Amino acid sequence: MTAHSSRIDWAALLKRQEAAFAAAGAPSDDPVREQALLKERARQLSRPPEPADDGTGIDCLEFVLSGERYAIELSYIAATLPLTDFTPLFCAPSFVLGITNLRGRIISIVDLRRFFELPALGLSDLNRVIVVGNEEMEFGVLADSIVGTKTVPAAELLPTPDTFAGPREEFVAGVTAERLALLDMARILADPRLVVHEEIG
Repeated sequence: MTAHSSRIDWAALLKRQEAAFAAAGAPSDDPVREQALLKERARQLSRPPEPADDGTGIDCLEFVLSGERYAIELSYIAATLPLTDFTPLFCAPSFVLGITNLRGRIISIVDLRRFFELPALGLSDLNRVIVVGNEEMEFGVLADSIVGTKTVPAAELLPTPDTFAGPREEFVAGVTAERLALLDMARILADPRLVVHEEIG
């Protein structure tokens, strides 16, 4: 800047600013309109802040199948129990481990490892049965182990990768970046291949 730069007239600027503030605070010629504006401002200030749009969270139960991580929405889960007493069904498909008694109800236990054509490990004390169902169907899902509950943001679910080829591809709703696969339980429960007709002749 040179010595001939224009100076700011601070005194004049302050006067103009004071005049503007005075005009804004001047009483309105229409008291009814002014009262309505005040009420509207009070209503706007009393509104709760809008929640952050961070997507819908899916509460689910994470478990392990053949070394891979899967999850089922909690809304489909009725109970979890240790794999203890169950009766094999020799005439059933290979992915049906057997049946068990759950509080007086006979339910089948499905081994998703075999249904998804995954390597099937032996049974151990870590195995758990996740009882899933809706209004029309109920059965137990065999898990190698249960990790725990978690919330998965729906926006973080990615399309099923090519590595999820085979029968499980159509039953996975999405996969997170950490390779947690969320099962589409509505589709699994509706699949006619998983209906076990318990007819004892």
